[in-house]
Amino acid sequence: MSSNDKHKNRNNKAQYSKLPAEDDSEERQGLLSDDARVANADLESNERRLEGERLARYSVYGLWGHEDPRDRKNGGGKEHHRSGDDDDEDDRQGWSRKKIVYTAAGMIALLVGATMTNCVASVWGIGRRPEGQHSASTGSGMVKGFSGDMLRSNGTHDFKRTVVLVSIDGLRADYLDRGLTPHLLDISKKGLRAKSMRPIFPTLTFPNHWALMTGLYAESHGIVANNFWDPTLKEEFHYNKVASCWKPEWWFGEPMWESTEKASITTANLMWPGPPKTMSGASSTYFVPWKDKVPLDEKLDQITKWIDMPLEDRPQLILMYEPSLDQAGHATGPYSRRVNETLLKVDAFAKDLHNAMEARHLGSIVDIIFVSDHGMADTSHPEPIYMDDILGPEGLSAIEHEDGWPAMGIRFAPNANAAQYLETLTRASKTKQHKGKFHVYTHETMPKRWHFANNKRIAPIYVVPELGYILTTRKEGNVGMSKGNHGYDNKEPSMHAMFVAHGPFSHEAKAQVQTHTRRSMGTGRRPNGKCEGWHSTSDDAYILDTFQNVEIYNLVMKLLGTESKYTAPNNGTAGFWDKYL
Repeated sequence: MSSNDKHKNRNNKAQYSKLPAEDDSEERQGLLSDDARVANADLESNERRLEGERLARYSVYGLWGHEDPRDRKNGGGKEHHRSGDDDDEDDRQGWSRKKIVYTAAGMIALLVGATMTNCVASVWGIGRRPEGQHSASTGSGMVKGFSGDMLRSNGTHDFKRTVVLVSIDGLRADYLDRGLTPHLLDISKKGLRAKSMRPIFPTLTFPNHWALMTGLYAESHGIVANNFWDPTLKEEFHYNKVASCWKPEWWFGEPMWESTEKASITTANLMWPGPPKTMSGASSTYFVPWKDKVPLDEKLDQITKWIDMPLEDRPQLILMYEPSLDQAGHATGPYSRRVNETLLKVDAFAKDLHNAMEARHLGSIVDIIFVSDHGMADTSHPEPIYMDDILGPEGLSAIEHEDGWPAMGIRFAPNANAAQYLETLTRASKTKQHKGKFHVYTHETMPKRWHFANNKRIAPIYVVPELGYILTTRKEGNVGMSKGNHGYDNKEPSMHAMFVAHGPFSHEAKAQVQTHTRRSMGTGRRPNGKCEGWHSTSDDAYILDTFQNVEIYNLVMKLLGTESKYTAPNNGTAGFWDKYL
């Protein structure tokens, strides 16, 4: 409405609001002129609008005893164009039942809004820093940059951002497609998962668990197999002997629990493969040593006890290891009933862990990350490759140290003709009988993608079988051979591990995808359905592209807010997680 129209309405208001109650004039009998009727209608409409705006302002300012600054400008809370008589009448009639109802409704709305705000703050744990430090809200129920010393409340207690990293040994990536892990899949739909996670070579338990901890390939972290010879220490590493595997000098690199302890972050280690102390003397705050056949519910109890500790004692990084699925896969093969039954138990544990965090309202505080170290291949009916047929009895007896399984790292005795035996093995791998069944490598010819050459602990000759084949002798045959095995080329899908995450990380990563989609739509370009780093995205499944497990170290450091200052040198890709966080 124009300013002239507004002025016209004020004049009309003065003209028609003064008619006597019993006036029998033509105006009171509805016989107003056309111009007068239009003016009166405009006046009534405008007055209703003004009254609504004033009541709305009153609900915001007047309830708390404050004057609307706009009313102050216009003359102290009354519309300045109204006459004194009108004001008197308003004072007598303005607090009509209608007006009281509007005001009461405004009060109730404000009270309900305040209550809901407090509830949301409690459930979502709106973040804050200790001692007056502030965090920036994203406006989406999350707080940007929640990490380090920042605190969030679960409604009853303050928490720092926490990561629970759980390794299920031998959980092959495609096990999740069997229909036996509904809870893990449900967690992944609420959060996210990867198409698969590529282990380092060799695809064995100890090399890969230390890769997850340090972000290093085997040639860098030094655990080059489950069993191997060190020519410098003149000693053999045995993964299943505490007297051997707990010696710090075996373990190179800096595990994430050491890096985070440097940042004054409390850590807890529940049976993760590795030493209790590193060569620097560092250890996790809480350490539970390896023990076989510990029920999953006992491990869950330990995790929740740590989570329920007082703030000053509570760990922010919790590591847990579970071997039962790997044991089942070795004993009866990846397609066996025992593996399927163990999958059901693992899935139930995942549900219980997730529910325990949800019951504590920690969904926006604790990142739960499920990983595995490798997959599992069916070796129930392998084709044997007889090493004694190739090397002969003399060549076989000249082997001084044999590392690994199913690949074979060979160190011949100093007085043996190692070059001749290398030539014999290489020639055999190319014959019609053996071509495509195994490969022979030296440090110089090892596939670059394995990053498995630059360490004296790696045997000078490595014989690596293809899937479906095993290296053995006539004497050993396949008696006692495991029905399932790993250790093969890490490009094989059956060797791939799994990755499932839920918590603030997954919320932030999915928000990145949604932002990308909105921006694409805003430019008029049709989204192509695929963002960088994502295999697929949809309302019920966010799936990352396959990535290598040496990226996990940097992820955890980033989530805990220590990546800039305390991250140790590693083989992870610089900036890899920037597209997700």
